Amino acid sequence: MKTSKEKKFKKVAFSFLAPEADRAALGGDFSDWDPTRHPMKKDKKGVWKASLNLAPGTYQYKFFVDGAWVNDPNCAECVFNPFGSLNSVKKVE
Repeated sequence: MKTSKEKKFKKVAFSFLAPEADRAALGGDFSDWDPTRHPMKKDKKGVWKASLNLAPGTYQYKFFVDGAWVNDPNCAECVFNPFGSLNSVKKVE
């Protein structure tokens, strides 16, 4: 039996279009920004996808595409990071 203190994880999908890319991964504060922990898969239309089970909260993330960090072009909310660039923000209810 679950207690009210247990967090309920939700499956959260991440995707972006980059048909020219050879490799892509998802990195963020949920993975200590390690771009090797969540590789993404490209479909036939060139859309890269990954899904994670995340607890409710606010997460910062980026895509790691062919060796470079890239913001999510479909994300409406971004915040500044300590490196002078932006991180995408995903809120999980």
